[in-house]
Amino acid sequence: MVTFREMKVREIVEDGSLNTRQKIERLREIESEARGLQRAASESPMNPGDGWDNELREVRKALAKLGAKRLRKGAATL
Repeated sequence: MVTFREMKVREIVEDGSLNTRQKIERLREIESEARGLQRAASESPMNPGDGWDNELREVRKALAKLGAKRLRKGAATL
């Protein structure tokens, strides 16, 4: 089953009207949002995973495909 966010990632990667920089910028926004949701889920007593690992993996694969440099993780990030 494909999630809405995975569909959005594919839509961005395949959008011929965007240049690579624009695609990377949009994917970084999704990545940031997914990291925040993952962080919130990990702090919740209900469901620590909540599926955000898969979301982040899809975004990061798309970023790698576009040649984006991987952002270094600091102590305060997931």
